[in-house]
Amino acid sequence: MSCTRGFLAMLAVCALLAGTAGCGSGGAAGDGVSPTPVGRVLEDRDQEGRPYREVERKDAPGVGIEVQPDAAGGWDVRLTVRRFRFSPTGAAARAVAGRGVAHLYVDGRLVARLRARDHRLADELVPRGTHHVTVRLYADDGTVWAVDGAPVESTADITASKPGPDPAPSADARRGTPPDTAGDRPRTRGRGSPDRAGKAS
Repeated sequence: MSCTRGFLAMLAVCALLAGTAGCGSGGAAGDGVSPTPVGRVLEDRDQEGRPYREVERKDAPGVGIEVQPDAAGGWDVRLTVRRFRFSPTGAAARAVAGRGVAHLYVDGRLVARLRARDHRLADELVPRGTHHVTVRLYADDGTVWAVDGAPVESTADITASKPGPDPAPSADARRGTPPDTAGDRPRTRGRGSPDRAGKAS
């Protein structure tokens, strides 16, 4: 009987120790942070000093941009994305595959951070002349999504002029589209950028 009691007491101590160890390891694993980093952070940076986060082409997000004049004198910007979701305001500042925000630039100057596909560009941001409107995708930690050392982005050229006798502007905006297959390269400035020019008069 005493042997049985001693054996049971030893089992109880072992179970208690195992349970304590299990609780400790479970807390570390359940903190919601993936132990595997997304992509590889490069030394290359954008004009704001944000590093590129390179991912495999088959897993990379894609983005396209279309810009059209609106009736009020501004510009309607519409994005198309592939393998990408916009993160809500207040999202954790960490890189999650296929998630983040889009930065909108006019002639290399940041004019908006977007969490949706549609945006209105005020006319004062696009003075008379030809301009480059670029959209670039970022992870929630501020790194730039990149493929083959180039940022995932798309650029449209627009030409604005003062209204003449007919105040209704017309335009054909240059459009960038995201890749359709895993083998396609995401749109980037200077590489696979859209090639249809747009003008407004």
